[in-house]
Amino acid sequence: MLLILMLQLQKFSRVVLVLCSSFLGLIGAVLGLLVFNAPFGFVALLGLIALAGMIMRNTILLVDQIEYNKHNGSTLNASVIDATILRARPVILTALASVFAFIPLAFNIFWGPMAIVMIGGLSVATFLTLLSLPAFYLVIFSEKKKDKAVQ
Repeated sequence: MLLILMLQLQKFSRVVLVLCSSFLGLIGAVLGLLVFNAPFGFVALLGLIALAGMIMRNTILLVDQIEYNKHNGSTLNASVIDATILRARPVILTALASVFAFIPLAFNIFWGPMAIVMIGGLSVATFLTLLSLPAFYLVIFSEKKKDKAVQ
């Protein structure tokens, strides 16, 4: 997985950013399991693995759009803002479609914990990713930081 991410993103710092964003889903997953009093077993763990992949996919979409904007001559700030605005709707709609698809499965005795993990984690992680990823990207790839290091 790390090799595939490295080939896709072409910088280790971008890979770390994408991997760190996958942990945002833990907040919603744990809250969902606590609210619905669902057990954390093997099926919920499968949901966490799938959730990490879905969150990383959303993050890669946003990072790729930022890089595309930078490559086309935009400043870093403009690239981040434009990419977030442009990719927010597809990311939100994809997350909502997944959440709505898991609602019927949440009432199943066996697959319920996985669905609850996916619903809670994807809901919270989508919101937090769209808020925090642009800020983290600006902090990590800020040009002012590089200018100070050169001087």
